[in-house]
Amino acid sequence: MPDRKNLCVLAANALADDSFVARLGSTEASHAAERCLNRIERAIAAHGGQVLQQQGGSIVAAFERCDTGVLAASDMLDRIRNLPSMNGLRQPVRIGLHYGIVDPSQGTGEGIDIAQRIAAHAESEQALASSTAVLLLTPAARHTASAHPLQAPALQALDWPIYAIGQRMGTVTSIPPTARLSQRLRLRHQQDVVFVEEQRPVLLLGRELGNDIVIMDPRASRQHARIERQREGFTLIDESTNGTFVSIEGGEERRIRHDKLVLRGPGRIGCGFSADEIERDLVFFDIV
Repeated sequence: MPDRKNLCVLAANALADDSFVARLGSTEASHAAERCLNRIERAIAAHGGQVLQQQGGSIVAAFERCDTGVLAASDMLDRIRNLPSMNGLRQPVRIGLHYGIVDPSQGTGEGIDIAQRIAAHAESEQALASSTAVLLLTPAARHTASAHPLQAPALQALDWPIYAIGQRMGTVTSIPPTARLSQRLRLRHQQDVVFVEEQRPVLLLGRELGNDIVIMDPRASRQHARIERQREGFTLIDESTNGTFVSIEGGEERRIRHDKLVLRGPGRIGCGFSADEIERDLVFFDIV
């Protein structure tokens, strides 16, 4: 059975383009990549990371805490910057970080996919992190993040504000209030009350016992849906067989299947069944 959990995922890409290889030659380019990957692996090990994937010039690792993930990214950049250039050229490395869902035993999960997408938007020798990861940093580690999200047009297509990461970002000790989501999404299920908030930006729903909200109804999937704090608000993302039914006060019920919906106002969620049913496994939500 998959063992999904929320982790800080770091994706490092040390792939050189054709012009880099052409200028150095294939042998020297291969040597440059090997040196770079060696530094990346050392930084991951030094900060207690677990390598999930490694293929060619790409490595994906997971960290239990976002602090160690961003410090590992900063360490990587410093180690790579200290390498001597080769014929005046430096091996490109691009790093992306995200806090999201991972199955460590399988080395899969959307957290990995998103970290890789963020890395693809980084410039050479740059580390980028989603706001989901940055907002979970303790004050001791927040100096590694830029004070404000980056405004590059390409980054606006991502679901989260993106911050630059590195030891040289300055002495920012906290994320400005304008960068925070001040609201919280409160969810009530039977006797339990949980929040999607700064300290829990992703929440899992489903029949599997490892979920944050466990739905016992057989119509629910084991890994049914999740709710994330994204740029546009609290977003429900369905991953189920039977779909997720959402009834928002004052509106008609909607069925979401393999799609997403921003949750607004008080309402009810049915995992595989109508939210209008009188059902003990209904999930009630409101924004507070």
